[in-house]
Amino acid sequence: MLTSLRLLDFRCFESLAIEVPPAGAVLVGDNAQGKTSVLEAICVLVRLQSPRAKRMSTLNRIGATGFGIAGDPWGVERKLYHPPEGLRFRVDGAPRASQSAYLEDGGLIVWMGNEDLELVRGGGESRRRFLDFLGFQLDPGYRRAWSRYRRALKAKNLLLKDGRPRDAEILSYEEILIDSGTVLMETRARMVEALSPLASAAQCRVSGREEPLTLHYLPGSGSDLRAAILQARERELRQRQAVVGPHRDDLGLRLHGMAAADFASEGQQRTIALALKLAQGALLEQSAGKLPIYLIDDIFGELDPGRRNALMRHLPDAAQKWITTTHLDWLRETPEPSGMVRLRVTGGQIVK
Repeated sequence: MLTSLRLLDFRCFESLAIEVPPAGAVLVGDNAQGKTSVLEAICVLVRLQSPRAKRMSTLNRIGATGFGIAGDPWGVERKLYHPPEGLRFRVDGAPRASQSAYLEDGGLIVWMGNEDLELVRGGGESRRRFLDFLGFQLDPGYRRAWSRYRRALKAKNLLLKDGRPRDAEILSYEEILIDSGTVLMETRARMVEALSPLASAAQCRVSGREEPLTLHYLPGSGSDLRAAILQARERELRQRQAVVGPHRDDLGLRLHGMAAADFASEGQQRTIALALKLAQGALLEQSAGKLPIYLIDDIFGELDPGRRNALMRHLPDAAQKWITTTHLDWLRETPEPSGMVRLRVTGGQIVK
């Protein structure tokens, strides 16, 4: 799915050019050598998102004024460059005018890392990001609605903090929030409904026992966004911030009918995090009709052999996998997917 990758001034890499087989690669090396940065570069190339950074400028190599990434996901040559003035894109040699245009025929990604435990243990923000990353890939309209909602929410909060009467302006932004927010809520509800049986099946397969996992969409405004905003108006004026809406949504996770964050063991919580990502991949495949690339960042050392083996069996055989690890000891008990190349990462360089 991605047989070549080239980097320029990205993270710790001054330059990089590698080729891998369709099955993917296992990147081996000590911590802080650049393994995760390779996976991050693939995610940025395919989805224009980093799981580790909120601003693109932080991806520049120290001392550099920009970075570049190029590769051939799904047989299409994609290039992006981030100079100080902002992102630029080319697809098969032709420029793309916007992020939306770049992504309209892009590929699919599933990222799996130790930070996924926050999906179970952490606050709602991590679970909203999980739903957003899926929504961006499934529906271009979701990305547009999310962008409009975030801009309107920021403007409304600035007006609320102003302290002066700005009712007419606030009402105008609330119409945008209701319109775009309703799209987000409806899409999230459909995604959670589709994810729930997939995650439940993955939970049982990875754990090796009957562990019923259920997912529930928890809208931060109830079922009627307009009514919730109207009801919260006085409270928002007092607190000087918007207190209801999809930016307060959450994803409920229950194991055996009990809240997973409170009652699941650490092993069960790790399995739930894996099950969510496996369900994400399965839904992407069902909806888009093609397999995502699986980017698996240093998780095998934290799993017992049973869960490792079950995870590897559950991953689609035909999907490309990029796996980072500090050592290969786990391969003594877990079969390595066939056809993958091993690459050693040391000090921002890769050697076979």
